[in-house]
Amino acid sequence: MPSPWTLLIALHAIAAGYALIFGAVNLLRRNKGSSAHKTLGRIWAAAMYVVVLTSFGIRTIDGGFNWLHALSVLTFCTLTMGLVTVRRGNIRAHQRFMTGSYFGLLGAFVGVVAVPDRRLPQMAVHDLAGLTLWVAALAISAGLTIAGLMNLRAKTATGQ
Repeated sequence: MPSPWTLLIALHAIAAGYALIFGAVNLLRRNKGSSAHKTLGRIWAAAMYVVVLTSFGIRTIDGGFNWLHALSVLTFCTLTMGLVTVRRGNIRAHQRFMTGSYFGLLGAFVGVVAVPDRRLPQMAVHDLAGLTLWVAALAISAGLTIAGLMNLRAKTATGQ
């Protein structure tokens, strides 16, 4: 069983969960460039930066770094370049950097859940109720945020 959850690891996991959800929603939406896309993108980017920065405080059992930390460095660079390129009006490069950053997140997630000794697989075995509650809380709070943004967008579009 891995060491207990710390505040840093919990913050990292929550931010990663939100990044997975908000990133997927933004990538799957058709209306790129809308105010909702920009707001969802800002939430996603903030969550991604939290994931990246907290990852450097989470070390291996011997106190070192592993391949996930290298992915964090790469993600920090691609995420930042995605923001820089959109500010410069290079939408194509923005799309590539952000899509790459999201798929890197998915790769890290697969890497985390594929290792049976890590926290999430251990929760699935030893604390399924806790894992279910955690996933449900993430999904519900993200869903309410997204619904609120869509509602705000609809009200703005009708002039209310």
